[in-house]
Amino acid sequence: MKISLGSQTAYAYTGGKPFDPALPCVVFTHGALHDHSVWTLLARYLAHHGHSVLAVDLPGHGRSDGPPLPDVESLGGWVLGVMSAAGVERAALVGHSMGSLIALEAAAQAPDRCSRLVMVGTAWPMKVSDALLNTAQEQPEQAMAMVNAFSHSTLAAKPSYPGPGVWLHGANLALMQRTQARAAAHTNLFLHDFQVCDRYSGAPAAAERVKAPTHLILGARDVMTPPKAARQLSEMLRAQVQTLPAGHALMTEAPEALLAAVRSALA
Repeated sequence: MKISLGSQTAYAYTGGKPFDPALPCVVFTHGALHDHSVWTLLARYLAHHGHSVLAVDLPGHGRSDGPPLPDVESLGGWVLGVMSAAGVERAALVGHSMGSLIALEAAAQAPDRCSRLVMVGTAWPMKVSDALLNTAQEQPEQAMAMVNAFSHSTLAAKPSYPGPGVWLHGANLALMQRTQARAAAHTNLFLHDFQVCDRYSGAPAAAERVKAPTHLILGARDVMTPPKAARQLSEMLRAQVQTLPAGHALMTEAPEALLAAVRSALA
């Protein structure tokens, strides 16, 4: 679904159902160098079980107009703007990795508009090593390969998402390469996204403003945002925490378990 935001257009996947703003809404926000497609399973399930769904492409990612926005705060405001343009007054906000920080910021900027906050594969501070940032600047293809390896806890997840035989590493790397290539004429999107994560310092102030019940869903074998790195965040938000047997790529390594965890968080 295309959503007009003044002079720009945002894209949101609605789970294969016509969007109905009268239904309880769930807004999904993806992580660095990804797009709406990482949420396909969850978006389709919820759209066919009584919810309206907006799985957004962030500005400059996927099908949404750019340029990419400079920080978590402006991206949080952008998500709220998409909700308003789609006729949604209140929604559950679900985000992965960088998207989890964006969901947190949106929930803080408009506390009464967030019914639930679900942060997947999250941590704060979400610092990025200088070595990775330097590689992202000088050799982004190599940096993407590094992150792709770090994001998966196994070489051969079984069954693989979206079906047995799918190569998770290859599919994720292809998505990152495609997202990077679409933005290449204007920016190094890989470097931009990881700098956005690295710079975000507003979590303590944001946590004080959040009113919604909050859930953290973490990968037990996640080396990008390990569970111990989310401890401070969980305490600030007084969040319920669930850990799944997966790495950072929870949507593909543990699709059914993540769906069950999100359903529980929304219940």
